[in-house]
Amino acid sequence: MTRDIKELIKQMTIEEKASLCSGKNFWNTKGIERLGIPSIMVTDGPHGLRKQDGSGDHLGLHDSVPATCFPSAAGLAGSWDRDLITQVGVALGEECQAEDVAVLLGPGANIKRSPLCGRNFEYFSEDPFLSSELAASHINGVQSQGVGTSLKHFAANNQEHRRMSTDAVIDERTLREIYLASFEGAVKKAQPWTVMCSYNQVNGEFAGENKTLLTDILKEEWGHEGFVVSDWGAVNERIDALAAGLELEMPSSNGMGDRKIVEAIKNGSLSEEKLDQAVERLLRITFKAVDNKVANATYDKAAHHELARKVASESMVLLKNENNILPLAKETTLSIIGAFAKTPRYQGGGSSHVNPTKLDNILEEIEQVVGTEIAFAPGYDLKTDDIDQALLEEAKEVASKSDVAVLFVGLPDRYESEGYDREHLHIPENHRSLIEAVAEVQSNIIVVLSNGAPIEMPWLDKVKGLFEGYLGGQALGGAIADLLFGTVNPSGKLAETFPVDVSHNPSYLNFPGEGDKVEYKEGIFVGYRYYDTKRIKPLFPFGYGLSYTTFEYTNLVVDKKELQDTETVDVQVTVKNTGNVAGKEIVQLYVKDVKSSVVRPEKELKGFEKVELQPGEEKKFTITLDKRAFAYYHVDLADWYVESGEFTILVGSSSVDIALTETVMVHSTTPAITKPVTRNTTIGDLLQNPDHAVVIQAAMAEMNQDSGMAEALEDNPEMFEAMMKYMPLRALAAFNNERFSEQMLNELIDQLNNKKSQIV
Repeated sequence: MTRDIKELIKQMTIEEKASLCSGKNFWNTKGIERLGIPSIMVTDGPHGLRKQDGSGDHLGLHDSVPATCFPSAAGLAGSWDRDLITQVGVALGEECQAEDVAVLLGPGANIKRSPLCGRNFEYFSEDPFLSSELAASHINGVQSQGVGTSLKHFAANNQEHRRMSTDAVIDERTLREIYLASFEGAVKKAQPWTVMCSYNQVNGEFAGENKTLLTDILKEEWGHEGFVVSDWGAVNERIDALAAGLELEMPSSNGMGDRKIVEAIKNGSLSEEKLDQAVERLLRITFKAVDNKVANATYDKAAHHELARKVASESMVLLKNENNILPLAKETTLSIIGAFAKTPRYQGGGSSHVNPTKLDNILEEIEQVVGTEIAFAPGYDLKTDDIDQALLEEAKEVASKSDVAVLFVGLPDRYESEGYDREHLHIPENHRSLIEAVAEVQSNIIVVLSNGAPIEMPWLDKVKGLFEGYLGGQALGGAIADLLFGTVNPSGKLAETFPVDVSHNPSYLNFPGEGDKVEYKEGIFVGYRYYDTKRIKPLFPFGYGLSYTTFEYTNLVVDKKELQDTETVDVQVTVKNTGNVAGKEIVQLYVKDVKSSVVRPEKELKGFEKVELQPGEEKKFTITLDKRAFAYYHVDLADWYVESGEFTILVGSSSVDIALTETVMVHSTTPAITKPVTRNTTIGDLLQNPDHAVVIQAAMAEMNQDSGMAEALEDNPEMFEAMMKYMPLRALAAFNNERFSEQMLNELIDQLNNKKSQIV
């Protein structure tokens, strides 16, 4: 239906316009009945719908309507599968339509700066390219069903500690390359209907009042067409927020925000034009939701449960498979140990908590596969971390009578949630003790982890098989059974680095900060960017994951060896399944700047593809790289900049398992900022510029004649060149005043400034 929104706004009073800028209650926007403007519902749930009946609450203390609980984002990211995540989005959109929900609050695209962040289970990755690609797929899936999304939490919400007041202090290059890049691709590729601002401050301003973030970058530079909504209770000063570009305050402010807006319009501190712009954005999304509403919408609960099972099985990561203990034969005598096997940890805590339509019992799903009852022991009490010796002895007794013991351990609900961060990377003492106790009587141990973020594993050498199950959603039991017995070949890979020790993490000394300030002193070196560059071996590297088959990489070909940064380059690679079973491989492409004038990581992820192959089958596929694959953010240019030079393209199965490399030469087409030559410009910098080099070389040749400098140049040219490289121009006069006066120095500087400069 075509509507003239601007004309509609002209019919509104100032009070009516202001009313649209805050919620009606906890989950609904306001409408204006006389103008036919409806109220629409928004609700939580990046990995499942969390629609609450009645008044509702943000913390999930009251039950919500049943909905499919898919794996959380940490798990979904392990699939590295754009199409699969799109399918999840489609299913979520269908469920929103069935429940009359207009906007689903998610996905979360914040970077996993530290593995201690209590909400990491709700975010995709430590890498901004992977995060933005997966977020875009999620958004496209949901919105294909006529339901909006709310990309969150914009920006730099990388910890829960003091999240509503802390100031994230981040230099501009780091902000752009890491923390904003995680949102940028998702906004540009998928156009989420809304973006949710975070609670925290960014460089001294609350995110909800940060015009640079909300208007200059999000709306104007990235072209976001929807509106910005506050995180629940994130508004500090309503007028400042509206002026900065935050259109909708949630939840209801009981009229307080409305009154402030009206007063600001009347006293001239806020223009009515700014309010009209906000209302126009709000109405465009409101009517989009209305126009896309599906009457009498329903969804197939069983089909969605099966999709959740498929997604979980493709997301879980096989981390260890010593002596090919996996997959298990159905005839193997098993023992199942760990309370999680009957009472699974399948999702995170806080505002994303979903009431599942169905929940697998892991033990029962495994028994269904083998067709018989399996010996079980709980091993630990879920309500405490205390070691129960009687439970340990029971577990040892059960494990000793089986060929293989499968242990279910990880992090209980209380260990990670919205609202607080973890203090360490340990699993509970009673979980650790269980592994060690069973290892005394059983050498064939397989561990299945349920956790939302990395853990330390001092017990790793005691187990032969290890699955990272993350928080696998309501169908995790069936997925685990499929993987253990080889019905599904594991294909997940880590979207984050697992450090050996939490102190190895680059943010360790600056997380969560002091008081209300956290300084991101590690800069761009987040996750694998740090471990690779620093040469620190992690427990498990970014991109790592095993399969029940093997793959071979051959024939890496680029369609051009030399290009300008305005061109693209196609990278083609062939992958072959060299094993005996069908499998899926996640091929990863990284780019390395061979020689840079600025500090850059060892390599950065710039492309990936998930390829399904039958035994003996091989496929060629192409990844296209554009300017951003080679660029860094140049603060002085306020833009992405490619420095002319060689770049290595690396293709492999993880950030450390590189199979093939190729080199291309990229030429910059962007004129660098001209910096005036001064007394303190170094000779080395001048010699890097062809125009300047001619002038300075001529001046130095004349000055060096019949001087000690000439003799030094002749006797030890390497030493002389090294000394001169970082010598400022003023030193020429200081060291050789008889032949090079202050006046001559000033004349030389004037001459150089009349030449084109390429100094960066």
